[in-house]
Amino acid sequence: MRNFSIVGDTKTDFTAFFRQGLEKTFTTHGYEYYETPVDDIRVVFNFIDRDRVRPFRRQAQATFVVSVLEEHLRGPIDRIDVLKLAYPYLVRSLSNHFILIVHDAENERSTVSFITPEQGCYQVTYHEDEEEQFFQKVYERLEPLATSRLVIDNIFNTDIPEALSHGDEVTAQLSRSGRRLDEMNLLPAPFPLEEYVTPRDLRHIKKLYGLGGLSYGNLSARKDEARFWMSASGVNKADMKVVGQDMLLINGYDHDNNAMKISVPQDVQPKRASVDAIEHWMIYTEHPDVGAIVHIHAWMDGVQATQINYPCGTLELAETVAELVRQSDDPSRAVIGLKNHGLTITGRSLDDIFDRIEGRILPQVPMS
Repeated sequence: MRNFSIVGDTKTDFTAFFRQGLEKTFTTHGYEYYETPVDDIRVVFNFIDRDRVRPFRRQAQATFVVSVLEEHLRGPIDRIDVLKLAYPYLVRSLSNHFILIVHDAENERSTVSFITPEQGCYQVTYHEDEEEQFFQKVYERLEPLATSRLVIDNIFNTDIPEALSHGDEVTAQLSRSGRRLDEMNLLPAPFPLEEYVTPRDLRHIKKLYGLGGLSYGNLSARKDEARFWMSASGVNKADMKVVGQDMLLINGYDHDNNAMKISVPQDVQPKRASVDAIEHWMIYTEHPDVGAIVHIHAWMDGVQATQINYPCGTLELAETVAELVRQSDDPSRAVIGLKNHGLTITGRSLDDIFDRIEGRILPQVPMS
């Protein structure tokens, strides 16, 4: 369904202009505008006030919320840390994406920065004589993300074989590699959710998106032809011990329910799978020589990268990464860049991956 709505107040001439431009451009591209959002609305633009952030409380996972905030600066935008300024508002507004409009009086220009939950940050500059081109660029940035499909639900079955209920040699390797990942000091996002949202809003976020906490990547290793072990969402990678909580046995993807299938022991309260489980599943299914996969929020020079920064946990991101792995010279030892996000690295084993990337990792992901 291609529909959208706009909520919140536009208190200045520019935000009113920006609102009108969004409505016109998305309508021109075939989206139906709703004055009042319906439960299954696809895209919501939420204009917020910096002194009173009002989140839009979506009723469905499929609703993509883009919050918009306007700032006036005394100096040029290149003197401020846009990500640090805007990210807390992204969290407080419960958004999938955030737009920060900054007016630079010194250089007589307005810059629109797009911020993602994965800390991507890229910009479009507005010029008065290029209104149509400007809004087309805004649309092209947002539309692929707004139409992407999340795969974040889990189906837990207490059918794990007794011999695997406390792990095996693969989980032992996963645990050792988790410590290696922790030693790389690739830290989580610097803005913990708990510091920026109320307990009620945090519960709402976790219910909608199954978040287990902010993390700094994930890793998995093949068990056999049909199954693989993977770190759970939000766990401490340096201390993975418990099957069903720290490490999960992924045994498939349920197309009808759009959910990952996971085998867990009967005596544990399972944690959710990483949102990247669908991506790992696609790669393992197609490439039997892939024995392990690591995802990190870091970069390496010379990597092939996705062109669109699809959100984590979407079919579109998984399909794009899987296609790039397929195109690589050796799918079993590929390094794929995720635009404005990080890396997905395949290997014949976890040790193979960490040995190959040692000394080559750049902690700062380039933004574009």
